[in-house]
Amino acid sequence: MAKGILGRKLGMTQVFAENGEVIPVTVIEAEPNVVLQKKTVEGEGYESIQLGFADKKAVQFRKPAKGHADKANTNPKRFVKEFRDVNVTDYEIGQEVKVDTFAVGDIVDVTGTSKGKGFAGSIKRHNQSRGPMSHGSRYHRRPGSMGPVDPNHVLKGKALPGRMGGEQVTIQNLEIVRVDTERNLLLVKGNVPGAKKSFVSVKSGVKATAE
Repeated sequence: MAKGILGRKLGMTQVFAENGEVIPVTVIEAEPNVVLQKKTVEGEGYESIQLGFADKKAVQFRKPAKGHADKANTNPKRFVKEFRDVNVTDYEIGQEVKVDTFAVGDIVDVTGTSKGKGFAGSIKRHNQSRGPMSHGSRYHRRPGSMGPVDPNHVLKGKALPGRMGGEQVTIQNLEIVRVDTERNLLLVKGNVPGAKKSFVSVKSGVKATAE
């Protein structure tokens, strides 16, 4: 069965393997999550658990969120997310989920919100090639042809300049290199989406679980 936890991306560093190999890792701080809700087939039509991470400030409390969190004897959380494909019977409302849920060598999928780049051109946004920069060329970094003459309008899906980043992105099949239970840290091999201090969710790898 799958397992998951919510955390905060602290940044990247590197660790050394026993053979001396340098491994780039992303450090994810996962303070104990709280199980806010359990959903069952009888009640909601599917099974899942709802985890909460990072307390809100008291001035941000709203009555519905406060009432929801009170059932788990905790405060309203800043980051709340559901995890499906878990064994609901293993969890109780109000229970804490800690980093020791995972072990070194586990394969996980990490989901976060990518860095916002603002308005970007087609070269940066879609990795297009630029035109000649000399010999009378007037085509340098423009998006190129808008399409054939016949429809007389730009077809949907044309790769054009626009806002880039700020989207939900999942990086699959990342390996957990180290689990620090004292400091509530997960060290994941490679990079994960998002800026420093942004929220991420870590879940058992879908492809690894299916094998």
